[in-house]
Amino acid sequence: MSQKMVIGMKIKQLRNDKQLTLKQLSDKTGLSTGFLSQLERGRSTIAIDSLTKVAEALDTSVSTFFNPAAEESGEIIVRSYEQTHTQFAPGIIQSILSKNVNDFSFLPRFYQLLPAETQTEQEVVMYNHHGEEFIYVIEGVLTLKVGSREYVMHPGDSVQIHSEEDHNWINRTSKITKFLAVNVPNPFLPDLSGGDSSRH
Repeated sequence: MSQKMVIGMKIKQLRNDKQLTLKQLSDKTGLSTGFLSQLERGRSTIAIDSLTKVAEALDTSVSTFFNPAAEESGEIIVRSYEQTHTQFAPGIIQSILSKNVNDFSFLPRFYQLLPAETQTEQEVVMYNHHGEEFIYVIEGVLTLKVGSREYVMHPGDSVQIHSEEDHNWINRTSKITKFLAVNVPNPFLPDLSGGDSSRH
């Protein structure tokens, strides 16, 4: 079963347990009833910021929607062959580089950003959220947008930004871009200060 189907099933179960209608959940999260319906059926992916809103509306944490088996095993190393690659948003594949997302104040992730043909300029929505962000480009070329500025990053380039400023990134090349990103605070923790967390 795919991760988006697991997430959808858990959302539906929690919503039903709280006796909430899709309309009520929509009012609480600001997400459309149509999107939530597709999400519960495993037909849509959901970004971290939106999943955080759903978790808060259902009085739970984001980690509820992920498999805790690895955390319970006591193993602390994420082996390369164990990484789970999830298409978490259109054109974006992520791997969480932590065995226990609930125990640390920061969240490390490995991203594979598909070429611009699969992510148009219109889909690049600028985000802002509480905290800080670090990016290190491993392979390919990454275009980073921060406020009104735009930067082209190559392998070996890195950046650290304050996430309160509007930002996002896009791959305008014909090849996959791979990079490491670290977010503070960890969006999987239940008590986030400052409101929304970033999609990335």
